[in-house]
Amino acid sequence: MNKQLKPIPKFANEAEEQAFWSKEDSTDYLDWTKARKVVLPNLKPTTKTISLRLPQHLLDSIKAAANSRDVPYQSLIKVWLQEKLHSH
Repeated sequence: MNKQLKPIPKFANEAEEQAFWSKEDSTDYLDWTKARKVVLPNLKPTTKTISLRLPQHLLDSIKAAANSRDVPYQSLIKVWLQEKLHSH
């Protein structure tokens, strides 16, 4: 059964488009069965700077572990956090 799709309107700006899609059902405008997965290799995830207070001895231990692996300690912390997150 082919559903008759509505035409997608033209939008004056992004805010207008966002308001439209926040109240409309996209399945009235798009056939999602024909959707394809897209890979965006150059898209970089956004990062957010945070302040994290650690006991000095813990930070020294992390820095020593990072030094032995020849990686920046902040990178090692991120890897460890990601690994821990995926292990649960």
